[in-house]
Amino acid sequence: MEQKKIAILGATGSIGSQALDLVRRHPDRFSAVCLTANRSSEQLFSLVREFRPVAAGLACAPAEIPEDLRSCAWFFGPDCSVRALEAAGADAALCAITGIAGLDAVWTALDVCGQVLLANKEALVTGGDLVTEKARALNKPLLPVDSEHSAIFQCLQGAAGNPIRRLILTASGGALRDWPKERIDAARVEDVLRHPTWSMGRKITVDCATMVNKGLEVIEAHHLFGMPAEQIDVVVHPQSVIHSMVEFRDGAVLAQLGCPDMRGPIGYAMAYPGRLEYDARRLDFAKIASLQFMEPDLQRFPALGYAIEALRAGGAMPIVLNGANEAAVDAFLHGRIPFGRIAEIIRDALDRVPQRPIRCIADVYQADREARACADEIIRRF
Repeated sequence: MEQKKIAILGATGSIGSQALDLVRRHPDRFSAVCLTANRSSEQLFSLVREFRPVAAGLACAPAEIPEDLRSCAWFFGPDCSVRALEAAGADAALCAITGIAGLDAVWTALDVCGQVLLANKEALVTGGDLVTEKARALNKPLLPVDSEHSAIFQCLQGAAGNPIRRLILTASGGALRDWPKERIDAARVEDVLRHPTWSMGRKITVDCATMVNKGLEVIEAHHLFGMPAEQIDVVVHPQSVIHSMVEFRDGAVLAQLGCPDMRGPIGYAMAYPGRLEYDARRLDFAKIASLQFMEPDLQRFPALGYAIEALRAGGAMPIVLNGANEAAVDAFLHGRIPFGRIAEIIRDALDRVPQRPIRCIADVYQADREARACADEIIRRF
């Protein structure tokens, strides 16, 4: 079997690190030809020594490149992932850059790679129809890496053309799932980052605690699978054993189950339509005892409702939602606002930033700038 040349954008993050673990386990099947990171230069240097990629990039340029790594083509600056991708000649790109910062990389990956492995949900939340239309025009697959979307994608392999009634996204509920409203509003950073079932980056862990992450995933599911908001449901499932489900019109429900481990969905995207072995824990159904499901509480976690509202509104609103959320989460992580203000800032931005159609990528970035300016004004006032 010929090696697949893979680019890993966001190589030092949680998704990138787990993808590289799979590359280590299957050196006959994959070579990492492109590795990029934001500012973790020493960590990236170690990875470049190990994997010897063709190209590498850092958004924040280091003082110097170690002499033993200078044979690699290096790129620096905010567009380093785009330029490294163009130079690497990868067959597939795993796009795991957090936030709208990853949109340009996904856009470029569609041009220069045969497959795009999508771990950056914000690229679809903000790029939306522009990204999916380009993928269709180029006949390039967008293979989902988020555990929920991978689960739906796997279930749909058995659809055989049968009509679908709805997609059901499961949510852990985050670190504050059982907290009362007044305690949620005053949660500290260390409380919020204590996720009960998944190990993820800081930003996405905060998004799980507000449940805005599930709202972003509803928008992503809409674009990936062509489903309207009315046919996408969210259910809180604390055990994180069922990763998502598909219900067909005859009432049958297909679910994808597994222990919480992102190497499963990452490996499925990397090897699609095959699967990769790793040291996955087996599900012990006798020990699980019970699986719980409950409706999400939009009084305690209103940001989920705001995201669904933004999807229904369309146009600039999903971009405004995402931009305001990114600004608010950054402010929370840096101690500038309390946790409860995140959802309030999103609400204010959706109310204040004007609606407009999105016809090109420039429109996306204009709406994002307006959302961030609005959020920053609220944050400064606070």
